[in-house]
Amino acid sequence: MDESDQDRLREALKRVAVALKQSGVPFALTGGYAVWAHGGPESEHDVDFVVAEQDAQQVREHLDATGLAVREPPEDWLFKVDVDDASVDVLYRMSSHPTTRQDLADVDELEVLSVKMPVLPATDVVLHKLNALDEHYCDFAFEIPVARALREQVDWARVRSGTAGNDFAAALIFLLERLDIVPPAA
Repeated sequence: MDESDQDRLREALKRVAVALKQSGVPFALTGGYAVWAHGGPESEHDVDFVVAEQDAQQVREHLDATGLAVREPPEDWLFKVDVDDASVDVLYRMSSHPTTRQDLADVDELEVLSVKMPVLPATDVVLHKLNALDEHYCDFAFEIPVARALREQVDWARVRSGTAGNDFAAALIFLLERLDIVPPAA
């Protein structure tokens, strides 16, 4: 990714975060930029925020009213906000489960690019990333650096429990243990 693409993503992150804060609706930064906010590698393709499913329509309308370009992709679990040449995803379901306001109750307030905003805790970010692994997307090369960077901030027992039904996540956790990135299960 060249520097201008990165600058566009960062500017889009800030603009959408400020608009979301003005909406008064609970939200959080998630995905690759949440990893980055917690000290991991920076995302290279988009910005992700999450809102409760019950608030999604209100958030769409608010962002549209602020002049941001909101569009509906074919996926039925998010909408997109285009800021110049950058794309921001606003998710309302993660890992095939509707997001609730309760899911957003225990966020970390962090300063990201000089904007204070709610960010999903590292454990939740890793949990959602691992639960997204399946037979269509199972590239550990992206997840290993995330686990390595955030390992001290993650409740691995909770991640193991929350991914118990996902064999792809279990395989990655096994590999992370073998690489001494995370401690073995008790």
